[in-house]
Amino acid sequence: MPILDSSYHSPLIFRSAHLSTIYAALLRKVDFRISKRERLELSDGDFLDLDWCYPLNKNTEKLLIVTHGLAGNAQRPYMLGMAKSFTEKGWDVALMNFRSCSGELNRLYRSYNAGATEDLEEVVTHALKKNKYRHISLAGFSLGGNLLLKYLGERNTVPTEVKSAMAVSVPCDLGASLKELNKNHNFLYSRRFLKNLKEQLYERHLAFPGEIDKNDIASCNSLLAVDELYTSKAHGYKDAAEYYKKCSCLQFLPHIKIPTLLINAENDSFLSPNSYPVKTAKNSSFLYLEIPKYGGHVGFIQKGEKYYHEKRALEFIIDRSQ
Repeated sequence: MPILDSSYHSPLIFRSAHLSTIYAALLRKVDFRISKRERLELSDGDFLDLDWCYPLNKNTEKLLIVTHGLAGNAQRPYMLGMAKSFTEKGWDVALMNFRSCSGELNRLYRSYNAGATEDLEEVVTHALKKNKYRHISLAGFSLGGNLLLKYLGERNTVPTEVKSAMAVSVPCDLGASLKELNKNHNFLYSRRFLKNLKEQLYERHLAFPGEIDKNDIASCNSLLAVDELYTSKAHGYKDAAEYYKKCSCLQFLPHIKIPTLLINAENDSFLSPNSYPVKTAKNSSFLYLEIPKYGGHVGFIQKGEKYYHEKRALEFIIDRSQ
């Protein structure tokens, strides 16, 4: 598909990548509550929690499934903003909490990672059995966007009910984007992620003292170190490099077979050049790529309550659901 021209016009103050990223993540308030939480028992004996959001008219055949970013959860403003936008249009919305991200440690030593598409697959299967939806669309943010795109591109087919998808601020090359995140101008973000992930690892040490040592956790001074110590090993990869190589969605993008929109801001300080797959999009019949000049990382602020990526999700997904 041709590269899409972006109509995003950032307010002047939010042309700063850092200001838009921080405001959207920490200061945005979304007046919206989930309808109910459901615990999904997974086939390997573990669980994850789904936060369901319903429109006033509950008799809908359309569902949006949304995935969050690293160290996130379903209650983040970007998740609630997307849910509110779609329930207002009469859709059901299922917000995924990845394993161990809903406030309770999961049962197994493993948790979640950028390539754990088996969990998304189980959510889709469960949704189809639960309500027999005729139309399912997917939306993902950052790490969850990478997972979503990998899910769509790594398998020969997805259920016919899965009609379209959108991914926002996606590190399509995990290893290269980690190098960007470790640069000095991203110090505050990388420190925040590291602090959150180490806190989770200390909890995991208490539950699995024979699997991970608290002194090894304490010595982790970077996100790479966390992935070397835990993420890669716990999920069956030799090391962090193999994890990044096998789980980066970039290699799967040419194989996507449903209409999919990827929005990555040009000034997103988390992303490497490989996260702007212009050539792949031009050669694809299904991948649409939009590169707004501004927006930072999931910071597409505009006048009014809705953010730009929510407006674009409504346009792109609902147009394909008629």
